[in-house]
Amino acid sequence: MPEGELIWIIGASEGIGAALAHHYAAAGARLVLSARSEDKLNAMLAELDGKHIAVPLDVSDRASVEAAARTIAPLGPLARVVHLAAMYDPGHVRDLDADKAAQLVTTNLMGSFHIAQIAPSLLRQGGQLALCGSVAGYIGLPKGQIYSASKAAVINLTESLRLELAGAVDVRLICPGFVDTRLTRQNDFAMPAIITPEAAAGAIARGLNTRRFEVHFPKRLTLGLKLLSALPYWAALPLLRRFMRAQSTKNTETIS
Repeated sequence: MPEGELIWIIGASEGIGAALAHHYAAAGARLVLSARSEDKLNAMLAELDGKHIAVPLDVSDRASVEAAARTIAPLGPLARVVHLAAMYDPGHVRDLDADKAAQLVTTNLMGSFHIAQIAPSLLRQGGQLALCGSVAGYIGLPKGQIYSASKAAVINLTESLRLELAGAVDVRLICPGFVDTRLTRQNDFAMPAIITPEAAAGAIARGLNTRRFEVHFPKRLTLGLKLLSALPYWAALPLLRRFMRAQSTKNTETIS
């Protein structure tokens, strides 16, 4: 139970992170909230009670993460670190801006790497470190190649950390499906099984209180994608192509 726990949420200014902050605050946790926007973090603090603090940072900037860690360390050992910050830039590979793609990889993968290196020293013995992958990392999806690739790398990183830090840190993987946020509203296709940030936050909180390594949701989407990713390519790729065509047709029908 999070009552009295000191929890660091990274990517807390909006979307899933903000919803998770409200969830944990209501359960009695003390929160350290981080994101790039200090103004948004201060607005979050105004919505919560006075026992929480904001520590702005940019996960893509190593010095920024190290400075945040120095600020947090005197507060006491953390019970949990939940890293949700990410960038998303959908589109076909041929159309993507190379500089923006590099920034996305730096934020999603290197940001997770920075947190993976720095956060464990702030945790109590056996404390929890949760990194956020995505169901997009299970299998390559059209229009999400750079994002999907970066999230596949985060999944791999988290799997290796689970083994490397066993006994000292409780490493967890979070893999959301489609959640209605500012990032997913960039998509121009129908998003199956889309859920609210509040539903996602509830699923994360419940999942992190179990013994399961991976928290994935909603199951009606994630289980199908897990099965698809387990198939040989000769079977998986035609099925994925058919699925994407079906979603494109649904989107056309919605627009018309």
